[in-house]
This record gives sequence, structure tokens and C-alpha cells, in this order.
Amino acid sequence: MTLFHDPLWPRAGGWPAPDAASGGWDAVLLGVPAWRTSLSPTGAHATPAAVREALRRFSPTLLGPPPLDLTESLRIADAGDIASPDGPEGEASVRAAVAELTADAALVVALGGDNSVTYPVAQGAGATGVITLDAHFDLRDGVSNGSPVRRLVEDGLDPRRIVQLGIADFANSVAYAQRAADLGITVVGLDDVRRRGAADVVAEALEIAGADGGRIHLDIDVDVCDRSVAPGCPASVPGGLAAWELRAIVRAAASDARVRTADIVEVDATADAPDGRTVRLAALCVLELLAGKATGA
Repeated sequence: MTLFHDPLWPRAGGWPAPDAASGGWDAVLLGVPAWRTSLSPTGAHATPAAVREALRRFSPTLLGPPPLDLTESLRIADAGDIASPDGPEGEASVRAAVAELTADAALVVALGGDNSVTYPVAQGAGATGVITLDAHFDLRDGVSNGSPVRRLVEDGLDPRRIVQLGIADFANSVAYAQRAADLGITVVGLDDVRRRGAADVVAEALEIAGADGGRIHLDIDVDVCDRSVAPGCPASVPGGLAAWELRAIVRAAASDARVRTADIVEVDATADAPDGRTVRLAALCVLELLAGKATGA
């Protein structure tokens, strides 16, 4: 990709590898290209590289006022990819990498990969609460991209500290809806998210997931969005969130210092529209996370 160079119009991305000696990173990216347990055929392992490339199409500038360059106000690094993140050994590698990075960074952003990465990333961060932006409960039995929330609960995460935003009609089952209710998970369905707006639902989610000042993991499953803006998500459906709604929720959540990790998942870069709109939305979610971190309390 050849992009026009303008010294007065800097591009996002291209951040350096983290240097442990310097320390004190505001945000670090980590590629977690998991895909082998996906319930749908996927090329999600190609997505971290595609998101990094897409970031170069955007500026790191918030208009404000006053205007703010994120790369000047934040210390941002890119730790590269976990080579083989699938399976028990791969998940152990993800946990170890996230644990190491969160010890020295205010926010770690995992670029998926499918939704299975939520499980080891949240555990590596020592998350005590989870917020999901997802059309699905992810409470399935077994080990797959449909099971990370159930696996976290079974390994000891308090389900009363889980909030699921955007759960959609016609994308789930009665059995899994009942499982969420029985566990005490807070569910805010798609219609209620849209009716209440980003500020209201995020405030509630942060209060529940971040009770007692614990660490929060934010799971951004892009298939919560309408299929017109996320055709590269195998399970996205017509009628999901608009791109601007997802971006507003992500920025609002990231403004809270208790959000220590986030993942951006379920984008298949190999199945995207010719204009790359799904990958570009994922890249914008990276920038919204950084914007929240830069402008939050």
C-alpha cells in the first residue's frame, strides 16, 4: 500500500516495539491471531496484520478543541504477534505475554483473531470483571470462539461482574439466554443499548464490572455491528449497531482507568468487502481505545 506523504498530516500506527527499560507505556498492541477453534470458517489469523496496515490510512488526531495528536500525548508501542495462540500451549503464551505487558502498560489491546482470545487475554490481565460488546452470549459448551465467557466463569470469574452489551435477537438460543440469567450476568440487549445510548450503558457496565476497583477486560466483538458495516464478520447480521455507536461505546469504556485490556475480534480480513470496511472499523476501534485513554479521567 503506497500512501501519500504529507509531513503536516501524520499517520496512525507504525508504533515501536515496547522497550522494557523505558517503561511506563500508556498503550501496547499485541496481535493474537487465533482461528483454529472457530465455529465458522475464518481467516481471522490474517486480521492483526490487516488492522496494522489499515491504521496507516488514519490520522492519530482528535479535533477537540483543542486538537490533540494521540502519538504525542500517549506512549504507544506494538509488541508484535503471538506466533501460535491456539490450543492450551498457545493460550498459555497469550496469558504470559499479557501479564508481562500489563505490568508496564496502562492498556493492552489484543488484535484478534477470533473470540477465543478473550479467555487468555482476560486471564493474563488478572481481570476481575468483563464487559462484552457482542451479539452473542459466548456461553457455549466446549472450547471455541463461542465459549470464552463460559470458560472464564468456570475458571473462577464472578459472573455477577460480567456485563454483555448488544446481545441480539435471532442470534442466540433460549438455553444460553437462561444460562446467562442463571449465572447472574447483566445483559443489555441490542435494542436497549440503542435506546439508552453509549454514556448510560457504559456507566452501568463500568460500575458492575469494575466493582471494588478491580481490573476490567473489554471484549469488542465487531459482529455486534450491522452487517452493512461489518461484512467481514462471519456472524454479523442486518440490524446491528452502527459503526458510530460501536466507536462511541468503545471510547467511553476506555476512558475508565479500570479497563486494562481490550480485544478486537471476529473480523476475517480475508472475507471483507473490497473497500476493507470491516478491517478499517477494527482499526478505528484501536484509535477509539487510545482516544478514551487520552481524554479519560
